[in-house]
Amino acid sequence: MTAKPVKTRITEMLGIEKPIIQAAMGWIARSHLSSAVSNAGGMGIIETSSGELDAVREEILKMRDLTDKPFGVNVAQAFVRDPNIVDFIINQGIKFVTTSAGDPMKYTSMLKEAGLTVFHVVPSLQGALRAIEAGVDGLIVEGGEGGGFKNPKDVASMVLIPLVCEHVNVPVVAAGGITDGRTMAAAFALGAEGVLMGTRILSSAESPVHQNWKDAIVNAEATDTVFLNRAGPGPALRALRTERTTRLETEGSPNIFGEFADTQAVYFGGDLEAGIALTGQVAGRIRDIKPVAQLFEETIAEYHATIARLAG
Repeated sequence: MTAKPVKTRITEMLGIEKPIIQAAMGWIARSHLSSAVSNAGGMGIIETSSGELDAVREEILKMRDLTDKPFGVNVAQAFVRDPNIVDFIINQGIKFVTTSAGDPMKYTSMLKEAGLTVFHVVPSLQGALRAIEAGVDGLIVEGGEGGGFKNPKDVASMVLIPLVCEHVNVPVVAAGGITDGRTMAAAFALGAEGVLMGTRILSSAESPVHQNWKDAIVNAEATDTVFLNRAGPGPALRALRTERTTRLETEGSPNIFGEFADTQAVYFGGDLEAGIALTGQVAGRIRDIKPVAQLFEETIAEYHATIARLAG
């Protein structure tokens, strides 16, 4: 049985069936996974943070063979190597872009002048107001419990999402700790109109990462991630707890990017000690590996059940 739709400004603006956006994970968020998200009614996102734009171009072409549903591209500004990244995206015929890891003033006006819809990822109220000033169409508000690169002054979603929603009028997508219908309902109660899933989709059946990483997520406790590099230099980040990251948690590193070492061995070879496996705290609630379509259907059904229970 198909769960009844959840219609918000996010679904209407992006032309999607379910207000769920997939995180743009470097090397991982490519056509196989992202098309599964789009075909399941969410918004699949193709990454560019790998810097491999020739490969990204091919992944966008594959997306159009694999889905006729909307999808977008992420620009992680801190990792942009090509100064013509905006032209690259426009030339691929992309209509939706998420920008992150940088100043929203840099690309927003150029993207919007080309007719694209732009959401910016923010970790703070200050960042949200800056993005509004830049003219974004929406915000992805990311709490500190999420995986990946973070603001060193992290704020939990329970505080950050309503804080931002109190100060902006654009639609907000909640990120950080979202894994099911209950957390989606909680995010909506805080003022969001959509959710972004990272770790939950990372551990899905269609995710291309090695089974060792998925198994580590399924077996993780809520305390099995670490927040690294709070004092810098470079960005802070949240990752899976391993011997390597536990050492980094206590000793720090003068070069956090160097600690990633062999990313391909971690992501696709399954050697979780070869680098850093970016993972959110919500790994502590994930206990199985499911196809994206099943995951989304169950999320929407549980969302409705949660709202009904609260109303009753």
